[in-house]
Amino acid sequence: MPATSTPKWNRLEPDERRTQILASAVRLFGDKAYTEVSMSEVAASAGVARGLIHHYIGSKRDLYLESVRFLVTVPPLEEVHLPTGSLEERARGSVHWLVGVIETHGTAWVSMASGSGVDEQVAQILDDADDLAAERVLQATSFEGTGTDRLLAASAVRAFGGMVKAAGREWLVRGTLTREQVETLLTDALVSVLATVRSMTDA
Repeated sequence: MPATSTPKWNRLEPDERRTQILASAVRLFGDKAYTEVSMSEVAASAGVARGLIHHYIGSKRDLYLESVRFLVTVPPLEEVHLPTGSLEERARGSVHWLVGVIETHGTAWVSMASGSGVDEQVAQILDDADDLAAERVLQATSFEGTGTDRLLAASAVRAFGGMVKAAGREWLVRGTLTREQVETLLTDALVSVLATVRSMTDA
């Protein structure tokens, strides 16, 4: 009796399969220039047939744009278990979660989130992600301002986001900071930014 053959690919739900493809694409696009990454290479890394990439995502350009969006978009707060309590506790929990995300993606996050030399479409994805991240930081730290006060707060948090990207580079690329130092630095900075914004909006 012939041996039962082992399926080449595991059966996954469409969302899981799409995530698997994007995770592989993020790693490859983070390590190599866009022109050096092939669809066949992404398929092999993800363990899928090349045709599935076209089915779930589209062209190589579509795959790259979706990879950037997948990497930089902050999930809804209900998907992240953050602590409650004081501003410092909320900020520490937010930064700890964020640094964990950066560590998971490593230099790919630094490369793709930095936005250096990007085109208009990628720049728009990064801008949208920055706006969304700022809003979710304000939600996570219970900022209650509205209108112009919230616009000011969001601008300040986006500026803090530039520090996050720079700190990630110092840690993962240059090796001048440890993870613990990055967490401490970013937590203190975020608390300071939010405290300053609150004093400005309360004035």
